Amino acid sequence: MRHQNSVFHQLTKHIPWDVFDRSVASHGADFRVRRLRTRDQFLALLFGQLSGSVSLRAIEDGFASSATRLYHVGSRPVSRSTLADANAKRSFEVYRDVFAAMVKAARPGVRRKLSDAVRLIDATKVRLSGPGAAWARFSRHHCSAKIHTVYDPNANLPLNAVVTPDNVNDITPAKEFSIEPGVTYVFDLAYYSYEWWKRLNDQGCRFVTRLKTNTPIAVNASLPVSAGSAILSDCIGHLPERLAASRKNPFADPVREIIVRRDQRKTIRLVTNDLNAPAEEIAALYKQRWEIELFFKWIKQNLKLKHFIGVNENAVKTQIYIALIAFLILRAAHNIQKSIPKPQAFTRLVRLNIMQRRDLFCLKEPPISILKNRNQITMTFISC
Repeated sequence: MRHQNSVFHQLTKHIPWDVFDRSVASHGADFRVRRLRTRDQFLALLFGQLSGSVSLRAIEDGFASSATRLYHVGSRPVSRSTLADANAKRSFEVYRDVFAAMVKAARPGVRRKLSDAVRLIDATKVRLSGPGAAWARFSRHHCSAKIHTVYDPNANLPLNAVVTPDNVNDITPAKEFSIEPGVTYVFDLAYYSYEWWKRLNDQGCRFVTRLKTNTPIAVNASLPVSAGSAILSDCIGHLPERLAASRKNPFADPVREIIVRRDQRKTIRLVTNDLNAPAEEIAALYKQRWEIELFFKWIKQNLKLKHFIGVNENAVKTQIYIALIAFLILRAAHNIQKSIPKPQAFTRLVRLNIMQRRDLFCLKEPPISILKNRNQITMTFISC
């Protein structure tokens, strides 16, 4: 019978191992390591994400039960105590580098015009507990970390991710993200910074966000709106000249305020530096921001981001970046196969067959071994 790799082995072929090896050498991750290589740690934690393992013991038992199938993957059984030590001390930067390389490889080959590119920026929280989570303490009884993300809704792809304690303001890591000139950035009130808006504007970017209810606009011109539309008001003006008595607003260019009806009772104020696009287009762009919320919801439901197997800073960042790598692997594998249209169904079948010798692209079909081969000799036994 033809050899068939395990599902897990087939998924690991999407990993850029050359980047991984260079990053391990660059960060000295395997320096004086005798028991557990960084590669073994990575594959064990990746197995935990793809199989739905909720603890170090589950990962240890899962690897032990499939020990004979780890050779082709390039790994070996692991001890939970050794794995816990590696999670706490081994640099998470290796996995951040691998994530960045996979994002770069996964971006669409045919680049859209910059004016059509959209970037959504938001953050999500993950709860932590235990004495090791003090680095992420927000209040006396609350510890959590934030995953700050730049997301491409057209490619269904997280382009960048930074992990910080919960008490870090969302705008702080956003200012560190590289700005792509000419693209459209959409974000919510957490990124309310006139200085940052000016940086986006100076780079030729369009931005769409919400305006605080108490921010006045000095209106210069009113634009017509369609009767019966969700657009209640459309005008061009300037933001306040001063942020405080001693601080001048750096954003002096005109902006556009669009008031949109959300339902019968609520309205929202949108602000953008795009003075020409239809108001409905601006409103649709802000509505598209919901897609990054759906991305956060998906990874929390299908990957291990609700329960952490280590809560010190390095262990949490390691688990988060490996979860994002698992998302990219599943996305790449799902895009290649055609038999399972829904990503969640594909992820579920991967979890159920993770160590089985199955064709990754035929997970819904019965295993080949139970199908009747037309070339197989049929032998009939007759009892005497």
